[in-house]
Amino acid sequence: MPRFAANLSLMFTELPIHDRFAAAADAGFKGVELLFPYDVATDTLSRAARAAGLKIVLLNTPPPNWSGGPRGFAAVPGLEARFQSDFKRALRFAQDLQARHINIMAGESSGDEARRVFLRNLIWAAQYAPEVSLTIEPVSPALHPENFLTSYDQAAALIAEIDAPNLGLQLDSFHARMMSKDVAATFRTHQAMIRHVQIAGHPGRQEPSDKDFDLHGFLVMLDDLDYRGYVGAEYEPHGLTRAGLGWLHQALMVKDGTRSA
Repeated sequence: MPRFAANLSLMFTELPIHDRFAAAADAGFKGVELLFPYDVATDTLSRAARAAGLKIVLLNTPPPNWSGGPRGFAAVPGLEARFQSDFKRALRFAQDLQARHINIMAGESSGDEARRVFLRNLIWAAQYAPEVSLTIEPVSPALHPENFLTSYDQAAALIAEIDAPNLGLQLDSFHARMMSKDVAATFRTHQAMIRHVQIAGHPGRQEPSDKDFDLHGFLVMLDDLDYRGYVGAEYEPHGLTRAGLGWLHQALMVKDGTRSA
């Protein structure tokens, strides 16, 4: 089985942020995601990650507004300076935290000019931070109709056009299932570009399970295709986080050979 990363912005929120790392490690996670860690000192996060023996895998470019405002600026004409400022802030955090990936949020826009702006911003970011892995993530237009990046083919075409070695694709099973239904086929189609994978249950973005799609088969496929990245658990637990980790325990049992694959 792949290595799993707990999204500490959504999981273990019954605990203070600095205690979530140890809880994730105790549960069997090997890494963590931090969607928007910008209101916590990097020293605090780094110490907690080191003490728990966890890798910080992913953070997003700041600062989205989840209460109805913009969600990123990379593809928004006229906000290039805002994007660059946000990216530099994310880069400082990623460097301090030794994070594996920065996910660049496209924002709400459409049209040819938005595509040109997105291309220019991605090229600038890839050249500004050549040592850092950058990802872009399509989201379902059914949920986010105003978002610029709404299909994997669209994202793959941008990545191919830019052709930067440090720019890749992020696949979220929640959005992939809404867009194409067949999450495994989406992964196979774009495998060469995929740097990071996330899983969540559908339709409520809660615990992943085989009831939503063939989760076990998908994880086995990642192994069979030699996927080397982490699988991020980016979901909102139905209750206390530990109570909903049956999916993880089953996956780890397969990895340890205590359950037939």
